[in-house]
Amino acid sequence: MPASELRRKIEEGKFVITVELEPPKGLNIDRVIHYANKLKTKADAVNITDCPMANMRMSPIAIAHIIQRETKLDAIFHLTCRDRNVIGLQSGLLGAAALGVKNILVLTGDDPKRGDHPNAKGVFEVDSLGLVEIANTLNQGSDLSGNALDQAPQFFIGVAADPCASEIDREVEKVLKKIEKGAHFIQTQPIYEIDVLQRFIEKLKPHPIPVLAGILPLKSYKMTRNIIENVPGISIPAWAEKRMEQGGRAEGIQIARELLEQVRGISAGAHIMPVGDAGIVLEMMEQ
Repeated sequence: MPASELRRKIEEGKFVITVELEPPKGLNIDRVIHYANKLKTKADAVNITDCPMANMRMSPIAIAHIIQRETKLDAIFHLTCRDRNVIGLQSGLLGAAALGVKNILVLTGDDPKRGDHPNAKGVFEVDSLGLVEIANTLNQGSDLSGNALDQAPQFFIGVAADPCASEIDREVEKVLKKIEKGAHFIQTQPIYEIDVLQRFIEKLKPHPIPVLAGILPLKSYKMTRNIIENVPGISIPAWAEKRMEQGGRAEGIQIARELLEQVRGISAGAHIMPVGDAGIVLEMMEQ
């Protein structure tokens, strides 16, 4: 089974761009296919979220497969530990491999209490570290109990990291454990200060792994203030807040463009998170 296109490009040293898209809440996939088609000349892959913020959406595996089939654009499906035990996680992974979806971003997942089914029970039999081990074990040709598979997948295993973490050494330690368990690449939380990204990558140098820098285009001053006040894990510096107060959406797009250029040569690529507004990525990447 050949490796994914995304993996091939990263291993060849190409600077890659991925863009996050959300599955629909229902069966109408027109919007996600529309934006995948628009992005296929601008991005190397799209990330498909797994019921983001614990809000029910269509399976990311199904959407990732359809996008690859319909648009020929590579896809990364997110998989959380929230909704499945280790049997279900392995079954889902093998199903994804059978559908030709080989890139995965492993996440622990949000508590169901945060989403639109607050009475649902989270499973969390393993965390993201355990899920990396599961995916890597399948790659080696056996299930988690040691039973041989009749054919092994070739998952390109991604993990998330936060270069802005207040306890950066602890964050790096967590990432190193994921690398030991079989992680192949990192997609970071949004960054706005390049020196923070450089510091993070420098700490990983003894254990080289491709890092895709997270970029979140700010849409308004209101959004900026909401992130500052209510969203842990994203650090927006005063200069960016000031520019957003003065320039709004247009300034947010310009900041994102500047960040995309600045991370070239520092990271292996960029991961753009439009938070439900894929159109802002098209504006950002206009020539």
